[in-house]
This record gives sequence, structure tokens and C-alpha cells, in this order.
Amino acid sequence: MTQYRPEKADELIRTAQAMVAPGKGILAIDESNGTCNKRFEAVGIEPTETKRREYRELLLTTPDLQEYVSGAILYDETIRQSTADGKSFIDVMRDRGQVVGIKVDAGAKPLAAAPGEKVTEGLDGLRERIEEYYAMGARFAKWRAVITIGDDGRPTRGCIEANAHALARYAALCQEGGLVPIIEPEVLIDGDHDIATCERVTEEELNEVFHQLYHQNVMLEGVILKTSMVISGKGAANRAGVEEVADRTVETLLRTVPAALGGVVFLSGGQGVEESSAHLNAMHQRHGDRLPWPLTFSYARAIQEPALHYWKGEPGNVEEAQKRALKRAKFNGLASQGKYSPDMESA
Repeated sequence: MTQYRPEKADELIRTAQAMVAPGKGILAIDESNGTCNKRFEAVGIEPTETKRREYRELLLTTPDLQEYVSGAILYDETIRQSTADGKSFIDVMRDRGQVVGIKVDAGAKPLAAAPGEKVTEGLDGLRERIEEYYAMGARFAKWRAVITIGDDGRPTRGCIEANAHALARYAALCQEGGLVPIIEPEVLIDGDHDIATCERVTEEELNEVFHQLYHQNVMLEGVILKTSMVISGKGAANRAGVEEVADRTVETLLRTVPAALGGVVFLSGGQGVEESSAHLNAMHQRHGDRLPWPLTFSYARAIQEPALHYWKGEPGNVEEAQKRALKRAKFNGLASQGKYSPDMESA
């Protein structure tokens, strides 16, 4: 059977390639207003639309950020905002040669008849929203699913299948509308499970995701996988080290992810800022010659956190906060080529 090709297939492939260009990754600033407000309140920043706009401007206008960040995932509020002098964030990014992305899911909601598990919603009306975002200038989208590991049998097969099916339907709608879909099936780091358990769950989940993508006629060359690393739970007694995380993550991806895929990016998923850089770097140093797809980052807090904690909502802190964001972006860009070293942190 001949593979189905979306109408904008060539554009989708070009966009996917730009998103994972060598030495670059994707900045995730698509936190919902509620999540962003909680992070503001934790460091004493007033949780208002004005402060959210100022913060996103700080990040998107960071000097030279485009050298290490190919694009950014925005939230619905953010994609409609502008800088203090009236330039739309979309134009800020396009003028820097960056790709504009948008979060399109409606959040993870309780999965019926599955206590403790969730399924991501937002398919209703998605075709029309994709059309609007494409007209505004977006060229990729993101949809996040969450998988929880628990001693009570979680994740259930029903949860894995429900989320994989939703990811595939979303991906097909995105490609129909000209947006490269980032599919994000995240195995949460919460819990005391060991790394072997995370590996087993991640493998099962990714196998189901690509099974569903195939049945929904999604063109893999125009898809980016955003995945969690294979890593011990935060509460595990003996957490795996950097090399084991790198080895198990790459081996799991090689077993499950088709070589035709446009690229793979990692979420930091609760890791520390230096830890996330070290893990990505080790993957390239130990397995870089085995990877059939680009392998890079799509971090949120692992790039934002040092900037946010320094900024604290104060105009006089913007320049230094931007330097801290740039430092993390640069280090992760180096890690995506196996050129990062922890010694750089103290330089």
C-alpha cells in the first residue's frame, strides 16, 4: 500500500527538519495560565496577564537565543501577545528564523473507569483551531499525554491505548492543516519505581503510539516525538546514574521508534537543569553514531528556571535573566551534539 501523503507534505517535512536542526532544540513556554501563575507565586511574582506577557517577552527576545533554539511552543494567550513596543511574538520569532509552535490540547482529564489515570482531551473543534493557528503563522503544534506508574497496576492497557489513539487522531488533523505535530506521551517521573519499570512502560507506550499513528495514516517524516527519558522515579531508593539513563533511553527508542520519524526531542520532566543536560549529552557521546533520527531537547523549566528565579518580575533584572536563559539553551545545544561537560557550569 502506498503511504498516504498530506497535501502539505513537503512543507511539513521542511518544518520538521528546521525544528531539529543540528545544535538546536525547542523551547517550551506553553504552560497554561494556571501553571504559570503557580510558578510566579512560588518566587513572589504577581500572577497577572501583564507579568505573563513580560516574562514570555523576556524569553523570546533573549539575544542570540535563535543560535540554540529553533522554535518555541506557545500557549493560546501567548501566541496572541506582543512585545511592549507592539511587535507580535509571532513576528519576533519569524524575524529570527524560528518556527512558531502552539499547544492545542485541552489538558489531561480523569479517564473514566480508571482511578488515578488520565486521558488528554481537545479533539472537538481541533480542525478549526488548527486552521486559525496556521493562518496566524504557527507551523507546528503539541499535544501532551500523561502516563502514571503505580503499584496498583498503573498504567492500565486502556489508559495507554486511549492516549495513543488521541495522539494519533490529533497528529492526523495537524498534518491535514499544515502543522507538524509534536506527539508527547510522557511517563511521569513521580513515584518510587525503578528504571527497569520505567523502561518497560515507556516501551509499551511508544509501541502503541506508533501503532496508532500507522492506522491513522500519519506521515512519520512530518512528526516530532517529544518523549520522557527512561529514568528512575523521583522517590526511588537507588536512582540510576547518567550513563544508565542514557543507555536505557537510547535502546528503548531504537526498539520502538521508526527510522523515518522526523526527529526526537526530550522533555526534562522534573529533572534538574544540569541533570537534563548531562543525560542528553551522554546519549550522544555513547550512542551518537547509532541514531537514525535527530535527537535533541524541548525543555521548559530546564531552560526557564534560572531566568525566572533571577527575574522575579523586576524590569532591572531582565538582562541578567536573559543571560541565564541563553546559558542553559547553549549548554543544551552543545549536549545535543555530545559537546557539553559539567565543568562548563562553573566557568
